[in-house]
Amino acid sequence: MTIVSSQIIIGLEVHVELSTRTKMFSRAPSPAHRAHHEAAPNTLTDATVLALPGALPVPNAHALELAIRVGLALNCRIAEVTRWDRKSYFYPDMPKAYQISQFDLPICAEGFAHVASDDPHAPPLRVGIIRAHLEEDAGKLLHEAPGGAKIDFSIVDYNRAGTPLLEIVTEPDFRTPDQVVRFAKDLRTICRSLGVTEGVMQKGHMRFEPNINCVLTLEGGKAARTPIVEIKNLNSFKSLRDAIEHEAAEQPRRWLQDRRELGPGTKTTRGWDDARGVTVLQREKEDAHDYRYLPDPDLPPVRVDIAWVRHIQDSLPPLPAARAAAYTRDWDIPAADAAAIAAERSAADLLDAAVGALAQLGVPPARGARAASNIIVQVLLPRATEDGPPATSPLWLAAVVKLRDEGSLSHQGVAPLLGLADGAGAHAAPPAGESPEVALQRATAAARAAGLLVVRDDAALQQWARSVIEANPKVAADVRAGKVAAAGRLVGEVMKLSGGSADAKSVREVILRLLGAG
Repeated sequence: MTIVSSQIIIGLEVHVELSTRTKMFSRAPSPAHRAHHEAAPNTLTDATVLALPGALPVPNAHALELAIRVGLALNCRIAEVTRWDRKSYFYPDMPKAYQISQFDLPICAEGFAHVASDDPHAPPLRVGIIRAHLEEDAGKLLHEAPGGAKIDFSIVDYNRAGTPLLEIVTEPDFRTPDQVVRFAKDLRTICRSLGVTEGVMQKGHMRFEPNINCVLTLEGGKAARTPIVEIKNLNSFKSLRDAIEHEAAEQPRRWLQDRRELGPGTKTTRGWDDARGVTVLQREKEDAHDYRYLPDPDLPPVRVDIAWVRHIQDSLPPLPAARAAAYTRDWDIPAADAAAIAAERSAADLLDAAVGALAQLGVPPARGARAASNIIVQVLLPRATEDGPPATSPLWLAAVVKLRDEGSLSHQGVAPLLGLADGAGAHAAPPAGESPEVALQRATAAARAAGLLVVRDDAALQQWARSVIEANPKVAADVRAGKVAAAGRLVGEVMKLSGGSADAKSVREVILRLLGAG
């Protein structure tokens, strides 16, 4: 039997660790909160996490709120009544031998999201969201000792056990790896902008589990569907793409060998071996009845107050895609820059506030926004860490932009001046009640003290230019001969000689005038 063509079908499960201060059903600290990222193994536990006799769970209201935020952003229906269920299975890193989850009454359901199409001229892909439910995370098996020492056995760390986990399940609406990765990146950006997760992939704050099978077109017009494969716990966009591409190639080959088709009991779970670039069979996938779901007798159903949901809806920040579109539409910021800024909520908030301060300094909003966004993209975002871009106050950024706008600060002086806020680095907060005008005065004084203000003394510029021309006779001759572009080298030498304090545009004008090429 010959396979004429193969179409991959992909659904996605995404596990998002919510960055609450405490765990889902206990008051033990959560490793998903930045205050506890580096906690030593088995230090974030209590009687509930360890399932000691008599310990009872108590739901975390903040985790419910964060789940609702995501549900609203994904256009989900928020349940009026949601329930906790026990999902029974045994792993060494799950002390209770069951997980508290949600089965038939999830907190969020029936939503959708739009993903940019592979074809830039085609409409966006509409991805259905089946559900987004809350549960508790499992612990973690360690195969080396803390500090990296080799061991020939496994040990368990219960720090992650009980961490609030939001599982988002999509319809099988994806047809290419690019669509899946694009959705995954968009979802991470949304969750970070909503403040529900740190979204640090290396720490497992988001994990992806694609469900993949193929529709095969066979010779003679016949068709076959391969069994669904679920790939577990992918924590990078690269591994997500690579695993899907591997299964897209492997499933038709497997079908030619075993002729197994989609049906009850055929779903399998596979792991991803990143080193070898292959998926590895783990187990036959359980169906829902295998988990023996039952309502948790220790936890009553939660009745969700409609007014509370409305309050959460009203408090949501603008979503990144809408924010980026507004930046491009209203301020003419390039689309790529707008998307980069909107993806980091702190950067977007900084831009908005700086534009407001610049308006008070007489800089029109569109011009101020373009200048401020350029600095954010070129200076602040490249220095971003997992905690986001370096912080600076909107007033200080506005002052730097104003000095640059009026020609008092060179391009080379921007980064140093951003780091001189209050003389204590870019993280320093402005004095309480400071106005944009006062911030500008302080920035001007700091720039003057650091030798960052542009030199406008024509005599000094001419002296530097003559010195550089004498030291570079061949380049000067090329400029005199009409190769005006060569003047850039001379401008660079003057900028070095001036310590970056000269205005590059003025330097170029002086050089061209001295060489008779202006």
